This record gives sequence, C-alpha cells and structure tokens, in this order.
Amino acid sequence: MGERITITQISSPSSKIHIREQKGYFQRIRTTMNSLLVLLFLFTPFISYQGRQAILFNISEQQFIFFGTTLWPQDFTILAWIFIAAAFILFFATVFWGRVWCGFLCPQTAWTFMFVWVETRLEGSRNQRITLDKAPWSFSKFYKRAGKHLLWGIIALLTGCSFIAYFIPARTLYPEIFTFSANVWSNTWVWFFALCTYLNAGWMREQMCLHCCPYSRFQSVMFDANTKTVTYDTSRGESRGPRKRKQATDLGDCVDCHLCVDVCPTGIDIRNGLQYECINCGACIDACNQAMEKFDYAPNLISYISENSLQNETKPIFTSLKFIGYGVASLIMLAVIMMDIASRDDIQLNVIRDRQNLYRETLDSKIENSYTLKIRNKTQERRHYQISIDNQHIYQLVGDTQMVILPGEQLDYPVTVLAKLDRLISSRSPVNFTIREVSTLETKDNWVSQASNFFSPL
Repeated sequence: MGERITITQISSPSSKIHIREQKGYFQRIRTTMNSLLVLLFLFTPFISYQGRQAILFNISEQQFIFFGTTLWPQDFTILAWIFIAAAFILFFATVFWGRVWCGFLCPQTAWTFMFVWVETRLEGSRNQRITLDKAPWSFSKFYKRAGKHLLWGIIALLTGCSFIAYFIPARTLYPEIFTFSANVWSNTWVWFFALCTYLNAGWMREQMCLHCCPYSRFQSVMFDANTKTVTYDTSRGESRGPRKRKQATDLGDCVDCHLCVDVCPTGIDIRNGLQYECINCGACIDACNQAMEKFDYAPNLISYISENSLQNETKPIFTSLKFIGYGVASLIMLAVIMMDIASRDDIQLNVIRDRQNLYRETLDSKIENSYTLKIRNKTQERRHYQISIDNQHIYQLVGDTQMVILPGEQLDYPVTVLAKLDRLISSRSPVNFTIREVSTLETKDNWVSQASNFFSPL
C-alpha cells in the first residue's frame, strides 16, 4: 500500500480551488452526515435536563455537566479515557476505510462544503465563479460578493455562539450576544471562534487539510493492503484520452474529462495514485460514475477498494495485525471507561488533621483530635449526609453528625474525635471516617470513606 502513496499536489498552494458541485451516492451520504453533525452541534446546547442545560462545561465552577451527571476536575480522567478511546476507534476505522472521518465527519469538511454551497447559490457554478473572479468590479460582482461574505459571517457568528454555548448557558449567551449586552470575555471568545470559522471554511479550506491537520501526515502508517481507500483503477483506465460516445477506441475507460479533479475539495488528481491530500469524500467517485454512465462504461473506475481487491487477492482484513491491534485497544479503552464510571462516587471526602496541635487532653482523662472534613456533593441535587467513624467503642464523634449539602457545594465541616486514653494501644492509631447519604443508610450504596490518624501521648 505504501508504494501507491505520493505527496504530489496538483494545485499550486497559491491558486484558488473552485469546487464543482457534485451529486451522487457518496455525496448524499456526506451531505446527510454533515447536516446531522451541524444540526447536532447547533441545537445540543438548547437541550435541557432536570431544569438545566444538558451538556455544559462550567469553567467558572470547575464542573462538566452531562445529562444530570457532574464531572469535577478529579473525574476528568474519564474524559481523558474517552478521548483516548475515540483516537483508537478512529485508528481502527482508518485501517478499514482509510480517511473516512475526514471525508464524512470532520467539522472542517462539513463547514467547508456549507460555505461552498452558499458560494454556489450566490455566485453560480464552478465556471461562473472562475469567470466572476476574472471579471472587473461591477455592481453585480459587488453585491454577489457582499451577499456571500455576509452569509458566511452570519454562519460563522452562529458557529462561534454555538461553540461558546457549551461553556456558557445558551439561553443566556444568545440574547446577550445579539442584544450587545454580553460581557467582554463572552464577546471576545464568540467573535474569536466566529473569525476562525470564517477564515477556515471560507478562505483556508483545503489549506487546513493539507498543512494544518496532523492526521493527513501520519494516517498512511495505519494503511495496509486491505485498507479500502478512494482508488483509480489504472489497469482499466489507461491509456486515458477523450473520445466521442460509442466511439470504437483502443484507449482505456478514462475519458480524461477532468471531472474527478474539478470536484475534489483539495484539488488533487486521484489518477496519480493515493495522495495524502485525499480526504476520501467520494466526490471523484460520483463524478467518474456519472461520466462512465454517459459513455455506457462499467461504473467504479474510481471506487473505494483495497490494494488486495484491486489485484484480485482475497485476504480478509480480520487477519491484519493493525486491525486486530486497534480493535483490541479500542475495546480495552471502552472497558476502562466503564470501570472508571462504575467506580465514580457522588461524594468526595478529604480529611485534614489539625496541624497546630497533634492532640489535646481533657479534664476527664480523654484525648481529642481535631479534623476538618472537606465534603463535596458532586451531584446536581440537594443531599442529606451523615458522618460516622469506625471503632466506635474506642472513638467518639463530638457534635452533629448530619448535614445538608447543596448541589455542587463543598462543605468544610470541623469535627472532634474523643478517645479514652486507656483504650488506645499506641501513640498513633488509625481512624476511618465515612460519609453516607441518609437515604442510603440501609442499602449502603452511596458512601465514601477515608482513613486518617489519631495521636495520643502514649
């Protein structure tokens, strides 16, 4: 597979690529998936759950809310595992389907094609846009360009608002932005991401894929002879050349119509072999099949096919070590995520001893130690907790052992532990604190404990 990979770029980096609008099987799939991705991104912040935004990264309060589950900084290992698992799943898919993520799910691709759609509606087809570029400035050219950039700006602003709405509640952010009453930081971040969207999807486009995205540089190491990628069948297509329909010819099936290049969002010629610039969007497949149909030739001169299949070698991909390795790694990461979630507690407890006095002796020959219990309610509900201590025949808690903690609140709760000196066996004895929900005292389902030390003069 590595022999077919080149780094040839057909278009000059300085030349503007005008993408020809293409319809077909793969473009319907891409458009559907891109549309679902954009709609999900735009409207997810407006989903409410239990009276609050369902998904919210609340940076000011250092919490991530996901449908009633709250993750605190201590729980962010779960997010780390999720990102690692997503990476292995992407690698696993790449071994089988190549850069299918780039062509059908990447936000850069989705927003680029959205901006191209707007450009096509206002400025016309590919040839019309090229002609408009070369034409001198006129009123017609001005209002077409002004309308295009205005719509691009609106889409970019909505994108910036949607992104920041995952960090600031959407029902607060949108009215503030569009009534110009948002604070400086909200405005700064919204307009920053709006500008990034405008530049990336409107101006840079393929340059992001070619020069900024690291995935294009290392994805080829995941390929093998079983990987299905967008491939031109050289043995069938060459020698290429133009001809009339139903004309008898000794040429190959490629009619050299150049449509595969015109529809390519990165401006490459797939006939030159697999190139790192190819994002596997399938546009060239649809364009080529359209040409093959007109000439009554068999379809799939360009198709998703592996090197082994192209050479009529049947070798199951399940025998690939990369396929097995990435698959096993993905399953392991998913298992780690499930175990991490299952072991997560809704209560956080941190026991801090009084560091100024190791112990104090009372008038009735008892020893007391002071502690501060930092108890956090990690849920989004008001909870009722009770403190208990092990070895109650030795230790005694002084004061109220029950408290109510508000959603997401951390309570610093001072407690004193007493012990009779004659019942202690050493100057440093273990003591274990337990925090439990009052509603679960019988079932013992929701509780957390932490050990500390009890000091005495022995």
